[in-house]
Amino acid sequence: MYTQALNATADATPRPNAKGPVEDAALAARFQERVDAEERIEPNDWMPEAYRKTLTRQISQHAHSEIVGMLPEGNWITRTPSLRRKAALLAKVQDECGHGLYLYAAAETLGTAREELVDQLLSGRAKYSSIFNYPTLTWADIGAIGWLVDGAAIMNQIPLCRCSYGPYARAMIRVCKEESFHQRQGYEIMVTLARGAPEQKAMAQDALNRWWWPCLMMFGPPDGDSQHSDTSTKWKIKRFSNDELRQKFVDATVPQARFIDLTLPDPDLRLNPETGHWDYGTIDWSEFKQVLAGNGPCNRDRLAARRKAHDDGAWVREAALAFAAKRRARAAA
Repeated sequence: MYTQALNATADATPRPNAKGPVEDAALAARFQERVDAEERIEPNDWMPEAYRKTLTRQISQHAHSEIVGMLPEGNWITRTPSLRRKAALLAKVQDECGHGLYLYAAAETLGTAREELVDQLLSGRAKYSSIFNYPTLTWADIGAIGWLVDGAAIMNQIPLCRCSYGPYARAMIRVCKEESFHQRQGYEIMVTLARGAPEQKAMAQDALNRWWWPCLMMFGPPDGDSQHSDTSTKWKIKRFSNDELRQKFVDATVPQARFIDLTLPDPDLRLNPETGHWDYGTIDWSEFKQVLAGNGPCNRDRLAARRKAHDDGAWVREAALAFAAKRRARAAA
């Protein structure tokens, strides 16, 4: 879908910036002019190597997050409380897999093979969203993930539909449409639990208590500690800073929690009459760093599950390659 326009022939002309540390200043200036003019950069266009590397890192980590993100919810497919919930959860997990495939394809247009990107994930060299290293202990966690995690994802991903890199921006249009359904599905689960028996409401409140702070961490470190924000903003990969997106999420979520009579686990949460925004308490960034370093509750389990799935699927990849080789041989004959 995203690789059809690539010059993939063996004798294709190399990209102007494919080799060497020195880049043409005129080309770099022209590139920035195009970005500033809101023109889309396409795979065969000239781009700075730093732009290519930044996008490859971001898009591949986004793809990894979609794939690993299937695991916490897949844990509950066989234990949903009704057939309706099972069908909805299956559809959602299938959507997440599709998102990963779109994004891997978009990343490949930047010149890195999917196999290499997957290897970076399985070897632990590439990161994925810290939020997926937390366990899903009860059915209410599935509601909290849809409402909070997918809600935070939408807040972060809608601006990506206007990303300067064409394949990424186009992929995000469908991703965001599907994520909006996921968010509503999760919120509907939480509404049902919050308005059910006291035990159900307590389950919903417990899930909210455990997922709230990790969701705020999803947006990344504070702006002052973010390593890539300045250049990503300059190149219009990002449209808002981490703290701006985090504030938008808090402002949108507080009224939703109040509507279903659940309490956000933050004693410092209060509406600021001067700014019109909800002020929130201090985030424990030491926890965020520990999870990113591989010391979260489920880091090892998540990677072990992905490695096992990759190994178990080796025969499928081998069969597909063998079939493709036969077709090429027949065509040549």
